[in-house]
Amino acid sequence: MREFFGRLFRRAPPRAGRFEAGSKFSWHGWVPFAPWVWPSRGYLVYVPRGHSRWRRRPLLVLLHGCRQSPEEIAGGTRITALADERDWLVLLPRQANGANAWGCWNWFDQRTAAGKGEAAIVAAQVRAVRRIYRAHPRRMFILGMSSGACLAAVLGLRYAKLFAGVGLHSGVACGAASGPAAAFKALAAGADTDITAIARQERERTPRRALPLPICVVHGERDNVVAGRNAIDLVRQFLVFNDYPRPTGDTGDGLPATDATATTVLPGGRTMTTDDYCIDGRLVARLVRVAELGHAWSGGDAAFAYNDPEPPDATALFGAFFGQRLR
Repeated sequence: MREFFGRLFRRAPPRAGRFEAGSKFSWHGWVPFAPWVWPSRGYLVYVPRGHSRWRRRPLLVLLHGCRQSPEEIAGGTRITALADERDWLVLLPRQANGANAWGCWNWFDQRTAAGKGEAAIVAAQVRAVRRIYRAHPRRMFILGMSSGACLAAVLGLRYAKLFAGVGLHSGVACGAASGPAAAFKALAAGADTDITAIARQERERTPRRALPLPICVVHGERDNVVAGRNAIDLVRQFLVFNDYPRPTGDTGDGLPATDATATTVLPGGRTMTTDDYCIDGRLVARLVRVAELGHAWSGGDAAFAYNDPEPPDATALFGAFFGQRLR
């Protein structure tokens, strides 16, 4: 009898993680750069192993780069392993065929940079997935690589109320390009607009309860696609957005003196420099610069394009950074 009841009430093995597909539309999602494309984008949601909808869990939004798909960035970053470990949902938006010749997100489109266009579509996806999968409304994070990082910067600034943290790998600041023609110039030399003015204006429109919005930026010092100047621009923009108390420019590169700096020699010989900025002892910005890293996800799976297998593991870095917000 005891054996019978033991079998009856024995826990079933946890259900394996899985991908589920969907799509979402936004009336604000029209992109003048591609007016023929319907303002809807598909997406994948990774539901982690053993996930239960009875308990609200964090949601991580991961935006792919140019010439990538949600499947490829998920594989290259090994984001599903992180999701299984931490029981996080992962939303992976998909750029539409025809919306961009290289499969990039149109971060340089002025409507998108202002929070409409593709930013509005992804924000609509976030809200829909939060509702459908019962994600925790105050534990959602936005993360991106390359053009996905550029769009993630827009979403972090324009939709700060949605997110608890921002992670950007090899991206540029929100509104960094004054238009499509200026996009390549911004990638090569940094913003050609006043990105701090954009941050100040958006801060005035953002509820105080949504700030500070912490940001972690990872950038390779040998990136020949997105210049390192853009990493500095990103941190500077979000420091202004978060009303960082010390003025920028103290170090000669547009950033204040750091609250903490650490240099680490990694296995294989690469050097990683981490600069932290805090407000009242609370981490609000982290800049990680990796020597010898080009335009690729650090610590990724080299079986996929735009991934460098050498440390540091950017997925782990972002996971730890976001994890601090859950304590």
